Amino acid sequence: MSKLLLIDDEKAIVRVLSVSLKSDGYDVVTAYGGEEGLDVFRRESPDIVLTDIKMPGMDGIEVLKRIKDLDPDTEVIIITGHGDMHLAIDALQLGASDFINKPVADEVLAITLKRAEERLLIRQKLREYTETLENMVRIATEEVRRKSEFQDKLITSSNDGIVATDKKGEVIIFNPGAEKIFGYFRREVIRKMNIYDLYPPELAGEFQQGLKQGKIVKGTDWKEVMITAKDGKSLPTRFSGALLYEKNMVVGSVGFFRDLREIKHLQQELIKAERLAAIGQTVTGLAHYIKNILSGLKGGSYVVNVGLDKNDIDKLKTGWAMVERNVGRVSELVLDLLTYSRERGPELRNCFPNEIADDVCELMEARASQNEIEIIKELAPSIGEVNMGADAVHRVLLNLVSNAVDACISDLSVDKEWQVRVNTALEGDDMLKFEVIDNGCGMSEEIRKNLFTSFFSTKGGKGTGLGLLVTHKLVEEHGGTIDITSQLGKGSAFIIRLPYSKATH
Repeated sequence: MSKLLLIDDEKAIVRVLSVSLKSDGYDVVTAYGGEEGLDVFRRESPDIVLTDIKMPGMDGIEVLKRIKDLDPDTEVIIITGHGDMHLAIDALQLGASDFINKPVADEVLAITLKRAEERLLIRQKLREYTETLENMVRIATEEVRRKSEFQDKLITSSNDGIVATDKKGEVIIFNPGAEKIFGYFRREVIRKMNIYDLYPPELAGEFQQGLKQGKIVKGTDWKEVMITAKDGKSLPTRFSGALLYEKNMVVGSVGFFRDLREIKHLQQELIKAERLAAIGQTVTGLAHYIKNILSGLKGGSYVVNVGLDKNDIDKLKTGWAMVERNVGRVSELVLDLLTYSRERGPELRNCFPNEIADDVCELMEARASQNEIEIIKELAPSIGEVNMGADAVHRVLLNLVSNAVDACISDLSVDKEWQVRVNTALEGDDMLKFEVIDNGCGMSEEIRKNLFTSFFSTKGGKGTGLGLLVTHKLVEEHGGTIDITSQLGKGSAFIIRLPYSKATH
């Protein structure tokens, strides 16, 4: 069994887990905090680290970073609480091999440690294999098809896809891991395909150039790349590779592909669970907002009834306007909740982005004019008909322009001429930029950082924060980005960049 370092600030948990782990055969060393854990790690060099994510002083995320700096091959397992899903995702992105939730179940812990042991074993075998791979490629390029039993087992047992080429770029090694990822059988690839058939074009070009020039080139660090499988599907992988040399002469190349589909699926499930959890945790806040709407409906219906009793047309109109306004607030709330809780991509169709922006401005014109706010449009005439998620774009712009008008209304300045600017522009051949800029009350840096956290609102009982959450979600689903700049008392600028394609007819 491996040596295991257990880090937790709760001594009772450390004692219980230590006894359990030692009974399972692990050589356990312990620490009661992040700083102490790093000292023990440097001294004991454990293979596996099991650390709590939330601790006073140095937390589990910082411990993970430090350990990965000291030894990237150490298996680090994070212990999280049920409300720490976002921290778990951060930990996975920083190199954590797995995470488990508190309270720690013995069965889950055993399975997690077993996977860590397997990864350690495979990594050890891969290190041994890499040390002998240059010799294997030399033998292959000389058409002497001799492989030792030990080397063959190393390649076969690797969970990563291993693809090696000769100096011409032809594939000469294609292991079972590569078969599983790419969907091709070895007999379809060996000496029948080259580096361009399997690698992404840009990556293949880099390696092919190195093979032709015969120069010593630094290896490629691990990075995410999309590969195209036999069935035409694009798959996320983590890639690392290098040119292989013999006496300073290029003899071939090798690439390692790690399938990321499972971890990507896990990240999506974590995000979905976090979103649903956030909805459940904020029911109380939503109830307060709904109570305000109900009060408005009751007040409106009361005014309507008074108008009916006294045959007062003005009171009828006033009361009905109150009812309509609050029914609209209910409709917007339900639509926002449905949009935020559902996972779906944009519905693409042909549209004119400038017309969408113009329509949003027209919808907000009356409210802006009532509050002496000028809406200014600068729509790039070069933007014609495109194919993109028109409904999503309309919803995003409507939310942002509405918020910009609210920011001007909330501004306490008395000498301003309030303005909301809506701009559109092309960026490159496949990107549209939308800008919504106001000179209203602006935001502090703290508020700006919290804009897209769960149900954060600066409007008190008049808002839920759902609008910006929905806006952020729609932009992400469309494959776009949203940038914000703001200065308290000066105004804010929201910049949306969304991909598009040519209109289809």
